[in-house]
Amino acid sequence: MDNPIQEILEKQLLTVAKAMEDKLDEEIASLEKPDEDDLEVLRERRLQQMKKMAEKRKRWMSHGHGEYTEIPSEKDFFAAVKASERVVCHFYRENWPCKVMDKHLGILAKQHIETRFVKIQAEKSPFLAERLKIVVLPTLALIKNTKVDDYVVGFNELGGKDDFSTEDLEERLARAQVIHYEGESSHKPKSTAQTKRSVRQSARSDSDSDE
Repeated sequence: MDNPIQEILEKQLLTVAKAMEDKLDEEIASLEKPDEDDLEVLRERRLQQMKKMAEKRKRWMSHGHGEYTEIPSEKDFFAAVKASERVVCHFYRENWPCKVMDKHLGILAKQHIETRFVKIQAEKSPFLAERLKIVVLPTLALIKNTKVDDYVVGFNELGGKDDFSTEDLEERLARAQVIHYEGESSHKPKSTAQTKRSVRQSARSDSDSDE
């Protein structure tokens, strides 16, 4: 049976390769009289870029990117946050709004393998819920470089109803710069200085308590 995650990875690598080909063509066109040395430098640069991207995507996949998975414990939350530069964490309970959010996050996890998409049951994570002030469910904690940088609380920013589209959520995550998005949204990221709460110290404290 074919591996759907591998297929997604291959398609994205082809997209990156095509973008690099186009960029190379532009650079060649910008040279008035390109000689063999110029072309060789550009080709080598492109190959190195492709190699780095392939290595990065391989590392992402090894850390669980490309799938929407449940984190079983608070300790695993801290491990996930430290392992990935960008994480979208859904604090949920077993109710209809959270199931709606699950559906969209499952789709986005496959489309944006640069970001780790996870869920954790709020009622079984009292320390995290209290520290991050999780009150309304569903709440998405948008984490960059081990810090909670922004939140999506309920559906208020998604039209206020449960019939919002995956694209609506995608654009919201893109405004927070927790995913790479090449759509037509022209919204600039809002300042989230007030919402930043470091989980690095929490991770350290949690790790120390388990030693």
